Amino acid sequence: MRGTTVSPGAPCLTPREGEPPLHRLELSLPDAVPFAAGTFDTIGPLSRADFPHRHTFYEIVHVTAGTGAHVVDLAHRRLRPPQLEVILPGRIHHWEDADGLDGAVALFTEEFLLDHPGDREILRRLADRSATTLDGAAHATVGALMAELGEEYRRRPPGHETVLRSLLHVLLIRAGRLAGADVPASAPGRPAALAERFARLIAPPGPGAWSVRECAGRLGVTTGYLTEAVRTATGRTPGPLLREARVAEAQRLLARTELSVHQVAARTGFGDPAYFCRFFRRETGTTPGDFRKHHDARARSIEGPRGAA
Repeated sequence: MRGTTVSPGAPCLTPREGEPPLHRLELSLPDAVPFAAGTFDTIGPLSRADFPHRHTFYEIVHVTAGTGAHVVDLAHRRLRPPQLEVILPGRIHHWEDADGLDGAVALFTEEFLLDHPGDREILRRLADRSATTLDGAAHATVGALMAELGEEYRRRPPGHETVLRSLLHVLLIRAGRLAGADVPASAPGRPAALAERFARLIAPPGPGAWSVRECAGRLGVTTGYLTEAVRTATGRTPGPLLREARVAEAQRLLARTELSVHQVAARTGFGDPAYFCRFFRRETGTTPGDFRKHHDARARSIEGPRGAA
C-alpha cells in the first residue's frame, strides 16, 4: 500500500498530537519488496522499543530469550520464551522492563499478502490470542522458518520475493495450527473479500468513518450489500463490529496516551463528549475516567514501586 514503506532515513509519520509514534517499514532499495526479516539486532533498536508506538505494518516476533513483558493494547504479557507473537498494524505496543530480549522478527505490509489473502485472518486470530508458547519441536520448526526468511531476505537471490512470500505463508499456516487458529488459506469469495476490506477499514488507528453508511460509501457498495456480505462471511452485522472497533480504539487511547476524555471522544468520532461517555459506559460498563483510573492502578500494581529491586 502506498505510504506504508519508505526509503532509509525518511522520518516516521507524524501522529496526531498526543498519540504514540507511528512507524513505517523502511526499504533498503528503491525496488525492494515491502518485507524485512532478521534478528532483533539486525532489524535495529526499534525492534526492542520500550515506548508505546504503532506500526503501519505487520510484525511477527519469535522470542527465544529474555525477561520482562510485552504490552499490546491493554494486554500485559509476561515473556516466557520460546514464544511467538503477532502485532497487527495500528495496535499500540512496547517491550516493558525487557532484559536479554532476543529472537527473530519478520515485518511486512498489507501489500505483501496479495498472494495469500486468507493469511490476514490467521494473522488476526494469532494477534488476538496471548503469545503462543512453543514446545521443543515447535520452537525448532518456527526457528528454522524464521532463520530461512532472514537468510533469504539478507541474500536476495533471484526469485527471492516469491520464496519470501511462500515461506511466510508456510510459517503462518503452521503457527495457526500450533495456536488452534488455522483458517482456510484459499482465496475468499466476494462476500468474504468485502468483509475483509471492511475489517481493514475499521482497524486501528481508526477509519475516520464511524457509521455503516460511511463505511459502505468508502467501499463503493450499498449499506444493504455490505450488511449481507459481512453477515454471510462472519455471522455478524457491521454495526456491532464497528461499535467494538470504536470502543477498542477509545480504550487504547485512554490507556496508552495522555489525551483528555474530550480529545479521545473527538478522535473516535464523537462531537459530543457527554454522548461519548454514555456510549462508552453502555458498551463497557464503566466510564472513560474510571477505565483510565483502573488501568493506571493496574499498571502500577504490575510494575511495582519505581526503583524497587
